[in-house]
Amino acid sequence: MHGQDVIFMSNGSEANGYLARPDGDDPQPGVVVIQEWWGLNDHIRDIVRRFAEAGFVGLAPDLYHGKVVREPNDAQKAAMELDRGRAMKEIDGAVTYLKTQSYVVPKKIGVIGFCMGGGLALHVTAHNADVGAVVAFYGGGSPPAEAFANTQAAILNVCGERDTRVTTTIQALDDGLKRYAMPHQLVIYPNAGHAFFNDTRAEAYNPDAAKDAWKRAVDWFRKYLAA
Repeated sequence: MHGQDVIFMSNGSEANGYLARPDGDDPQPGVVVIQEWWGLNDHIRDIVRRFAEAGFVGLAPDLYHGKVVREPNDAQKAAMELDRGRAMKEIDGAVTYLKTQSYVVPKKIGVIGFCMGGGLALHVTAHNADVGAVVAFYGGGSPPAEAFANTQAAILNVCGERDTRVTTTIQALDDGLKRYAMPHQLVIYPNAGHAFFNDTRAEAYNPDAAKDAWKRAVDWFRKYLAA
């Protein structure tokens, strides 16, 4: 596995991100990894590398353009200041970048996001036909089910039982998706709260839920991004 910072095109301009892929020349499925409200930090880079170790090409776009924050108040401010329209275009650009690489097969791309990134992952999936599967971890600000009426992407939502605000919204989304034909699933982990997957934040991390959720995410992409 090797990782590197990359530049890709987004809406006629350049965007930055971190990419990791397995060693060797065999093409692999591609997954875009969307950051939490902290930015493209070491945790998100580690997730990208985990995907490479699992046999995927991972790419995390840098939606904060070099800024990483560590305190909740700073993170909330950064998330509120985020130009969501530009961020969506940069995520679309990351999808296109992976799709056009010779070492990525098939050409349907996976998208995964966490917290703020989970909501953005769902929004991108609702409008981008190149997305074949999405996994949203406690995705705040998700679109309504009707937004997915024309997508065929497989949708997996992962939440914690104690993260009631987000989980209630995602439960409503999953119920609404029953009207449509795409594969979809909601997994709610007992005794888990918001950000339970983030192993750098001891107050939130739930190792049992995180381990199971990671396996589900990898299996979801392996199933629905199969060539």
